[in-house]
Amino acid sequence: MPRRRIGFWYRLAAVICKPPLMVLIKRDWRGMENIPADGGFITAVNHNSHVDPFAYAHYQYNTGRVPRFLAKSGLFKKGFVGAAMRGTGQIPVYRESTDALSAFRAAIDAVERGECVAFYPEGTLTRDPDGWPMTAKTGAARVALQTKCPVIPVAQWGCNELLPPYTKKPHLLPRKTHRVLAGPPVDLSRFYDREMTAELLKEATEVIMAAITGHLEEIRGERAPRTPYDPRRERIEQRRRTQSQTPAGPARTQGTQAEGQST
Repeated sequence: MPRRRIGFWYRLAAVICKPPLMVLIKRDWRGMENIPADGGFITAVNHNSHVDPFAYAHYQYNTGRVPRFLAKSGLFKKGFVGAAMRGTGQIPVYRESTDALSAFRAAIDAVERGECVAFYPEGTLTRDPDGWPMTAKTGAARVALQTKCPVIPVAQWGCNELLPPYTKKPHLLPRKTHRVLAGPPVDLSRFYDREMTAELLKEATEVIMAAITGHLEEIRGERAPRTPYDPRRERIEQRRRTQSQTPAGPARTQGTQAEGQST
């Protein structure tokens, strides 16, 4: 299947974005040979900075297979930004859909047309204190199992040193290095042609995230935690800690009244 032309809007975005990226960050890019030359596929990428979508798009632009990112559908209606999103072929996600698979119908269609769809499986910037990938949503696995397309795990590191997650102040000096490693396709064949249950999707997603984390370990030269950070579990634990530290107001009041009556 022929690859889609890069097109005017993507080239315009490259003209605007590449010069500041070239100035701000150095590049250590590996694994481009694992990006398929033809046909539809998914890249599954870790997310640790608001800058990394631009830096990663630069990496993949240089392979000749531009990524189509998933983005909130509302962004496609906003003036120049909306025109650029539509023109560069980004993919709207309609979060109001009640059918999880229908919400990714456009991504499935793009893959079947021979496009590359770039997923951030975590769904947001990682909240892991040390920047490791956290537990992920199942969207990438859904599209992969529906289309049986290659899933390329991609790890990146360095933009988080330029602009740490959940901050607005960049650290410009010393100049940071954007490190990217794209690996060979994740083998998901054992999940094909099976009922797409929540458990199956969770297991397939964990396989994808394990591949990304393994590549990030190679980039960083460190070992990731054995258990990925889980924001939902952390919220539950935080709620329990808060409740255990909160005095039982009504019980104390009743106790005071009982003491007054017995005096």
